[in-house]
Amino acid sequence: QVQLVESGGGLVQGGGSLRLSCAASRLTFSSFAMGWFRQAPGKEREFVAAISRSGDNTNYGDSVKGRFTISRDNAKSTGYLQMNSLQPQDTAVYYCAARPSSTNNYYKSVSFYDYWGQGTQVTVSS
Repeated sequence: QVQLVESGGGLVQGGGSLRLSCAASRLTFSSFAMGWFRQAPGKEREFVAAISRSGDNTNYGDSVKGRFTISRDNAKSTGYLQMNSLQPQDTAVYYCAARPSSTNNYYKSVSFYDYWGQGTQVTVSS
């Protein structure tokens, strides 16, 4: 059974930074595309960032462009989300997701992903 475990969430002041990690196990990580999503209370799960299996191709949600960076280390089977200039509206539970991919595409839709982590809370104070 594929397992994804997020870490790195917490409480940070507005303008601060956090780096989330997503440790993957029981899969050939380099064959999987990855994504990060977030969900605030009472809202739908929102696309944050996505990365292709090689890491060459990335894409970001409009609200995080220029502030967040997605990356991955296939040798460590770990994905990352560097979050800078955090704002209170970034407060949410952040989830990583993975899906097997035979191409070097990224995927932006929740429905494309087969595996999800349990989520990590990010709270940004004003």
